[in-house]
Amino acid sequence: MEFRFLKFSILSNSSLVLILNFLSCFILLQIVFLIYKRGKVFIIFLLISFFDQQLMGSLPEPIMDENYSKPPGIRVMERAKKSSLSFKTYQAIVLIVTFFAYTSYHATRKTTSIVKSALDPQSPDGLKFPWQRHTNPVWNQSSKLSWMLKDGWVPFNGPDGTALLGELDVSFLFVYAMGMYFSGHVGDRMDLRIFLTIGMVGTGLFTALFGVGYWANVHFFYYYLIVQMMAGLFQSTGWPSVVAVVGNWFGKKKRGLIMGIWNAHTSVGNITGSLVASILLKYGWGWSMVVPGSLIAAVGMVVFLFLPVHPESVGANKDEDEVFSPRKEGEEVTEPLLRSDREEESAVGFIEAWKIPGVAPFALCLFFAKLVAYTFLYWLPFYISHTAIEGKYLSNEEAGNLSTLFDVGGVVGGILAGYISDRLDARAITAASFMYCAIPVLYFYRSYGHVSMTVNIILMLITGVFVNGPYALITTAVSADLGTHSSLKGNSRALATVTAIIDGTGSIGAAIGPLLTGYISANSWSAVFTMLMGSAFVAGLFLTRLVVAEVGAKIQQLGSQGSSPRSRSPDLLV
Repeated sequence: MEFRFLKFSILSNSSLVLILNFLSCFILLQIVFLIYKRGKVFIIFLLISFFDQQLMGSLPEPIMDENYSKPPGIRVMERAKKSSLSFKTYQAIVLIVTFFAYTSYHATRKTTSIVKSALDPQSPDGLKFPWQRHTNPVWNQSSKLSWMLKDGWVPFNGPDGTALLGELDVSFLFVYAMGMYFSGHVGDRMDLRIFLTIGMVGTGLFTALFGVGYWANVHFFYYYLIVQMMAGLFQSTGWPSVVAVVGNWFGKKKRGLIMGIWNAHTSVGNITGSLVASILLKYGWGWSMVVPGSLIAAVGMVVFLFLPVHPESVGANKDEDEVFSPRKEGEEVTEPLLRSDREEESAVGFIEAWKIPGVAPFALCLFFAKLVAYTFLYWLPFYISHTAIEGKYLSNEEAGNLSTLFDVGGVVGGILAGYISDRLDARAITAASFMYCAIPVLYFYRSYGHVSMTVNIILMLITGVFVNGPYALITTAVSADLGTHSSLKGNSRALATVTAIIDGTGSIGAAIGPLLTGYISANSWSAVFTMLMGSAFVAGLFLTRLVVAEVGAKIQQLGSQGSSPRSRSPDLLV
């Protein structure tokens, strides 16, 4: 029987993907919010009610009630200690819990790039892709049988396999990006601890379901497509939630450095996901999805048990923190993230959040910055396994392990960008400088990465520094700065919405980059790197006005430094 398994046209696939993306984003997030708001029975709430009997009678804006959202694990700790926890202890718990929470998000997200090389294996000669290798459009029977039984997984091992994998990426990331806008809106209106728990358990479920296709012998493309879209929807709950929670507990002083270190969870998650998936790949690619999916669900329950969302919700004393203590003369005055009074605040609307000065330029910059970063996230192991280094091709496991060095560089880049931006008090200058430096680094990695393993490792580390540095800075410190912008007049209920707008816009670029790579790489990887260098350049251009304003502020500051105390740079360049 002639092998014609699931050969889709690009047009029909794209149309169906787009329809499913919009429907799933809008309907499912609204269902989750309505279920929570009206107190209906939901499976995750069965687990939650076991620990917290007060949950079901709450309102969707509970943070003003000090006793409502104190996590069960915190209560147990206080009973054991026989006293309330200090503010510093709460801050440590917040940093640790949110760090591991988003580490698990990225670990599950990274597994797809590792599994991809098993679904669509590298060619035996290592020089060409499958559709480039077969010049005759009609395959012989033995070749078909080899593809189906040994070399990869139907339908991804066919001549359009890489394109199908690209469609999985864009489906996941498009739903993730659209869901991000809804998640920020919902997250500002309900208990973030519950919202984050639902997102993590849902992410674990659908990540595992992707792997179940291995044992269930599923070869239907749309099964994997729908599962990936659902995983993207639940993944979108993570970033607005963790940034909002961290922002609630830390003021602007040293925020760039603190969040730069904290944002290492992105690279740690990528490294963990790569290593776990690579190790398990030899036992069957299904394990590379099921195990990380189970881990994020388990971490989600830890979040439910221990994450304090807001100082006021647990009765923490803010005066213990240096952010709220009197400052030395001449020290920078910063507004606390939270208002000291108990005045009721209304969540900021979506359009209103877009109008906050600085949001649009940074969001558009992140569009292109994440396009570059996520192309590496999803395609770097595949690229390495298809590129000869010192004349030799690496196995799928070796390529996955080597790709983790990009994320090691990303950890350094995130911390370095945060530290520099704190020292200069100039977020835009720092982000733009990193993006412009990424351009020659990308060129050198493509041109000379194959010369030797040592050169490849060095260039990959440097590439990770300059590609992930601005991405980490914008999604953490910049988002938190803008979420507490002076134009909001102290309203702390905008953090999740602003974070969602910036990272949601960036995630659209993150969806487009891997999709284009799936098609462009069929002809030339050099063309892919040209696209990435152009994107880095455009990302820097979007910050030009903000950079000029920051430079002008610095010149003015230097001119007046001798006669007056140090003045602040403009509040993200209003």
